[in-house]
Amino acid sequence: MKLKSKQSTGDSSRYLLLGSLIALSIAFSPYLFYLYEIFPSTPVWENSFFTYESKYYEDVLTAAWTYLGKIVPLFLLLIWFFTCKHWWYHTILIPTGMYAFQLVVAFYEDVYMDTSIFMDINGLIYLAPFFIIILSIVYLVRIQIFDRVYGLDLSELDETDVSVFSPVSDKDLREIRSFQEEEEDEEAEVEHSSEGILEDYYRKL
Repeated sequence: MKLKSKQSTGDSSRYLLLGSLIALSIAFSPYLFYLYEIFPSTPVWENSFFTYESKYYEDVLTAAWTYLGKIVPLFLLLIWFFTCKHWWYHTILIPTGMYAFQLVVAFYEDVYMDTSIFMDINGLIYLAPFFIIILSIVYLVRIQIFDRVYGLDLSELDETDVSVFSPVSDKDLREIRSFQEEEEDEEAEVEHSSEGILEDYYRKL
């Protein structure tokens, strides 16, 4: 019992620490964006590690503002994806993919000064297969949830390892169990009522 108690306390501490770090990261995300102000407003930025030349924007400050405008939403969406426990969490990958694509395009254009392929303009065309795959996964998960709600089999659900990456979250699992318990109570009431009616009928006979 003591070992289980210590293990439970340790898990709770790690959970609290992780949650605190995530909360602080989200709270300080505006400061992360405004880091662009520390970059120089010049076409070339030289430091002890590397030299960066902004060819498209011709201003390192503008380039940093553009990059961080993509990085911060991408960072927040990734936090949302890895902490979301709803069955539709895969759809978060769609805006995540969009911001990641835009970040790569912005960096490519600024470093190589190549805008001839118009990648950002045709971004939806390039991302369309990715969107279709994600929406297909979400639709399949929805069908699975629908089947489990109307064809409940708790023996299978109990054997399923429900986690952040599982199609069925802890909340959804509790709702399914509650749904089945309500149905069982209704069936029991109907059976009890039927038995009472039969008893009254036999007594009258």
